[in-house]
Amino acid sequence: MLFLNKTMKTLSKNHIFKKSLKIYNKNFRTYAEYKPIRSILVANRGEIAIRVFRACTELGIRSVAIYSEQDKMQMHRQKADESYMVGRGLPPVQAYLSIPEIIKIAKENDIDAIHPGYGFLSERADFAQAVIDSGIRFIGPDPEVVRRMGDKVAAREAAIASNVQIVPGTDGPVTTSDEAMEFCSKHGLPVIFKAAYGGGGRGMRVVKKMQEVREMFDRASSEAKFAFGNGAMFIEKFIERPRHIEVQLLGDKVGNVIHLYERDCSVQRRHQKVVEIAPAPSLDTNIRKKMTECAVKLAKHVKYSNAGTVEFLIDEEGNFYFIEVNARLQVEHTVTEEITGIDLVQSQIRIAEGLTLPELGMTQDKIVPRGYAIQCRITTEDPSKQFQPDSGRIEVFRSGEGMGIRLDGASAYAGATISPYYDSLLVKVIAHAADLPSCCSKMNRALREFRVRGVKTNIPFLLNVLEDQKFVNGIVEWLTCFSINENQELRPLEQLVV
Repeated sequence: MLFLNKTMKTLSKNHIFKKSLKIYNKNFRTYAEYKPIRSILVANRGEIAIRVFRACTELGIRSVAIYSEQDKMQMHRQKADESYMVGRGLPPVQAYLSIPEIIKIAKENDIDAIHPGYGFLSERADFAQAVIDSGIRFIGPDPEVVRRMGDKVAAREAAIASNVQIVPGTDGPVTTSDEAMEFCSKHGLPVIFKAAYGGGGRGMRVVKKMQEVREMFDRASSEAKFAFGNGAMFIEKFIERPRHIEVQLLGDKVGNVIHLYERDCSVQRRHQKVVEIAPAPSLDTNIRKKMTECAVKLAKHVKYSNAGTVEFLIDEEGNFYFIEVNARLQVEHTVTEEITGIDLVQSQIRIAEGLTLPELGMTQDKIVPRGYAIQCRITTEDPSKQFQPDSGRIEVFRSGEGMGIRLDGASAYAGATISPYYDSLLVKVIAHAADLPSCCSKMNRALREFRVRGVKTNIPFLLNVLEDQKFVNGIVEWLTCFSINENQELRPLEQLVV
């Protein structure tokens, strides 16, 4: 980021009073309009809000938080330069979905740009459009791209147009169990039901028996409607024993797109990622090359800008299939930052200002991964009781530390109150080392240094995964999940798919 900082200091010194600056990009013989961002509101909470605030502080940008009535004492409010309550009288989650009020706060407080974080409104095209229509910049892809990538049918059509192989599935959203029965009767089982307008594992069911189709469809549809406001489903053939690999992308506003290599997210629980690795261990070099090229090709086809992720499944024969695009920053972006040395959040902000990737010193030949990074998500869940969520007051908290360990969190401190209303993530622990066994050892040591009392956590589960010899050796052959019994012994729980 040294080149970036020097560039911005020069620009700020010479053009601080100018409204905009036209920067000529020789590679594309076109212009990108540069407008500095001086203030950012984060339409989110928790650790991702703090992550963006830290990037703002380092760039000299004023940071602004929003918070619900229930979050008055939460740390993300304290980490911003300013904070404003949103959604007074609304349920906790709905407060962060109040688009008119969020934009009203932004306009009243002279906000230049809004960062959506992940979750909540991050993949809502109507939110991105409302932000832009109000004269505020949206730190993310264009609204039309968000809409297109959020529609699984449109995303599949874009993949097909880009000659990227897809998993066989329905041509459009399915809204009734009768339609689901028709597809399953025609194409056979197993299949997977996915929410057509959402992700994150919600509204997802694997079906292997015809007598379960209607019940599973109704359950998945109800869950999707509650989570995303739309119960429409998408049906795909279920690929047995796949790996889940995702490619991190950055695109600018003049057509440049680069990849920052891939992450393996195959260790999951209930379709939720738990442990992520970058780069993907034991991945064939040719598969990596073809997959990253396909991801870039797809992004260029849809004119993608800012940060995004293209997700694939790899079967046992080494065939890979496109499954979706996440048009936002991912929870696991941290491991990519560790192996590439690139601050993805700062890059998002600079791209939103109008700087191009070459101007930021980012061309594909300069992106070289170094070592391995692992992220473990410590959650307030009890693995010995079917991962039952826990809430309450943290009485004692001590974290793992030391060389090569990074912590991203919001409520991880003694005295913090864990809310039952939101995601159970307590803190993300990221380890970076020269090779995978060393990285596993470093993460193992850091997790064992944690002391948390007052709420239960999944640390015993994470330790058992890290000590599994197949995991340490980089053998992640399928989307799998582990659980532990009352004696803290590890056992496979079930095969999963995203």
